[in-house]
Amino acid sequence: MAGVLRRFYLTAYNWIIFAGWVRVLFLALATLKESGYQHVYTNIQKPLLFAQSAAFLEILHGLIGLVRSPVSATLPQISSRLYVLWGILYSFPEVQTHPLISSLIISWGVTEIVRYSFFGTKEAFGSTPYWLLWLRYSTFLVLYPTGIASEIGMIYNALPYMKESGLYSLKMPNKWNFSFDYFYLAIVVLAIYVPGIPHMYGYMLGQRKKTLSKPKEE
Repeated sequence: MAGVLRRFYLTAYNWIIFAGWVRVLFLALATLKESGYQHVYTNIQKPLLFAQSAAFLEILHGLIGLVRSPVSATLPQISSRLYVLWGILYSFPEVQTHPLISSLIISWGVTEIVRYSFFGTKEAFGSTPYWLLWLRYSTFLVLYPTGIASEIGMIYNALPYMKESGLYSLKMPNKWNFSFDYFYLAIVVLAIYVPGIPHMYGYMLGQRKKTLSKPKEE
């Protein structure tokens, strides 16, 4: 019974988030065509916040053993996206009209549509067609670099607004006798991308080699 409930939940979860990302990508592309990149974020904000924020549950899925994906691989990718989503895009409206918003959303959208349809199909039917398996472990070759470059670009472009506004920063003196500067946190995040990029890309390459070689071996 527990296995049936697990499968039902994960199937529903993956297809609901898949639908959210389809809406995000459709609205983004339609907006790009009709009125330009300056209006993309405004038109996709609500479905984007829902679709990307829901990924937080995947960390919990890994922690409680609901899925086999290692938390060490899931945590950095999801946390970095949530930071860009809430800590940058939502918090600093000045960057919402930057041209990089288009490459960011397209990279995220295509990646997640493929990923959630893959896992949704696998949970629902127990297997996936090879073409979907290939897409799952091949599209990242292009979309991971474009997505990461866009994330870094958006953080970098938000730096002046962080410094000017002092948003989320805590200055001395205060009753906690503690200071915090959100600007320097962003610098630390950018620095973490340096070792994080080759680690995650190498992990995905390893997964691709291992997964796509199985049909040939059989």
